[in-house]
Amino acid sequence: MRLSLFGAALGLLSYPSLVTAQTYTSCNPRQNTCPADTALGKSASYDFTSGSSSAFESTGSPAYSDDGVAFTVAKKGDAPLIQSKWYIMFGRVEYVIKAAPGTGIVSSAVLQSDDLDEIDWEWLGGNNNLVQSNYFGKGETSPNNRGATHDVANNHDEFHTYTVDWTSEQIVWQIDGKTVRVLTPETANANQYPQTPMVVKVGIWAGGDPNNAQGTIDWAGGETDYSAGPYTMYMKSLKVTDYSTGSSYSYSDKSGLWTSITSDGGKINGNVNADTISSVQSAPTITATVSIPIPWEGTHRETSSFVTPDIWPWVTGTGAATAYSGDWSYSGSGQVQPPSAASVLYLPVYVSLLAICAGFIIPLRL
Repeated sequence: MRLSLFGAALGLLSYPSLVTAQTYTSCNPRQNTCPADTALGKSASYDFTSGSSSAFESTGSPAYSDDGVAFTVAKKGDAPLIQSKWYIMFGRVEYVIKAAPGTGIVSSAVLQSDDLDEIDWEWLGGNNNLVQSNYFGKGETSPNNRGATHDVANNHDEFHTYTVDWTSEQIVWQIDGKTVRVLTPETANANQYPQTPMVVKVGIWAGGDPNNAQGTIDWAGGETDYSAGPYTMYMKSLKVTDYSTGSSYSYSDKSGLWTSITSDGGKINGNVNADTISSVQSAPTITATVSIPIPWEGTHRETSSFVTPDIWPWVTGTGAATAYSGDWSYSGSGQVQPPSAASVLYLPVYVSLLAICAGFIIPLRL
């Protein structure tokens, strides 16, 4: 009987809709000893109206024109993005972006670290007047109260400047120079304030693809009609200041605290003055909070293997999916490959089922 139940449990694990990966990393420094992150270590400006930059790598064939780098969804499976080859350890990032229109189309500008800290801007193609801000810490996705919406008229028709100013004391989101949100370690969810070296990712994807989980389609605003496209997001320029200096950043322990980050040949917070660190802004009124419970596809994945769970909202209570913290592998093309859908158990209810079958709980990898 026990063998039969255990076999049934394995069968459940092999069913793709029961498991999910969230934002992921090729090496998580909180679980493993990882290579150092290449540091920007300075200020830099990138004018994409002049073409591509060697400081970024791309997937999905973004194009370049007088409007900058163009990210286009023209057909099922399109999800172009660019990602910086360098990291910043605290800093200021200014994106000049015109978001894509189209029901179900998601434009994204993301800061993300190896241990899954994250600071986001997200635009939905079905709404020309709002943008969403979001954050995650250490891959934790609960509670699902971290997203917020902000007014920005004509975001599909006009370029606007979206800024993230990030220090050990606060994260400030700004639109066209106006502060719309402030997060501090005290106001963030417990132990989830983003504070480790981050890359920049910018891209687009179809959250409303009819084959996506219904929860994803609902959040994205409805199903995407590819025949009405193509749908294009543009980024004209990017300005970055790394508030730390040096050639690379390393994790000295597995705490995930900013005080554990070391710089090779430089200094953490070596490129920021005391006034910037100590001047904590007051949080303005937020337009509305929104449930953005997990990091999504698009900028958050480099392959089509990512599966968003079919749960709405995706993270609630004890039934929450949890972030995968194991190892990821590289494909021959150098793209990060998540484990197969049958590799890891995520949902506690199925962990419980295994406990019943086996008599104790152990991490399971097939």
